[in-house]
Amino acid sequence: MRIALGLEFDGASFTGWQTQRAGTGVQDALERALTRFSNSRLATICAGRTDAGVHATYQVVHIDTVLQRPLQSWIRGVNRFLPPTVAVRWARVMPDDFHARFSARARRYDYWLLNDPVRPALLAQRVGWVFRSLDERAMQEAAACLVGQHDFTSFRAAECQAATPVREVTRLDVERQGRRLRVRIEANAFLHHMVRNIVGALVYVGVGRKPASWMEELLAARDRSQAAPTFAAAGLYLTHVQYDPVLELPPAEDCSPCP
Repeated sequence: MRIALGLEFDGASFTGWQTQRAGTGVQDALERALTRFSNSRLATICAGRTDAGVHATYQVVHIDTVLQRPLQSWIRGVNRFLPPTVAVRWARVMPDDFHARFSARARRYDYWLLNDPVRPALLAQRVGWVFRSLDERAMQEAAACLVGQHDFTSFRAAECQAATPVREVTRLDVERQGRRLRVRIEANAFLHHMVRNIVGALVYVGVGRKPASWMEELLAARDRSQAAPTFAAAGLYLTHVQYDPVLELPPAEDCSPCP
């Protein structure tokens, strides 16, 4: 039986999603909990591997098991053995050909920026921080240049192992909510550090270091060295994974890390 689990987690204390020798990945914490719950080793496949310090409100994983338990048990029972910063939100029985990664049609990330003269304390591990005033209209103008299918080499980490730098961004919005800004990006898939590199470039535009038109130049350059530095992981959240609606997976919920 193939089961899909929906997870949320605070990534601040983890070295990313992927399992590590030291057992410090989110995957390690989940698989330890699954082992204790099921008394068997259950391997997990996720929709998207997140970096160290990155959070999720809608990570999807699948497991294969012969264990017959009510779906509610896969939530309450597994959560009993998870650390406080990780929780299973829902569980569904899936068709045998469902794959958390390869069945995904699109993914959505939100990046939260705190635009405030004073650095955050309570939110230090949950938001990116910019002390200079940000022009969200200029940022939105720059963001619009990246919508569509493009070669995103300029926004790709040097260690990225993707076979191609071409991705299709279907949405990229910058929205101010008081002293908070949310950068929301949806795409069919993402390159390593792609969102954080885009946010870094948008911040350059927002503080006036570069004009909005610079984003088009960066895209055309296909040269990471010409772009802005990678922005901090703390403000990044995986907030939705889109699958075929016939699967009837739970919808994503909007959430904000800021008061």
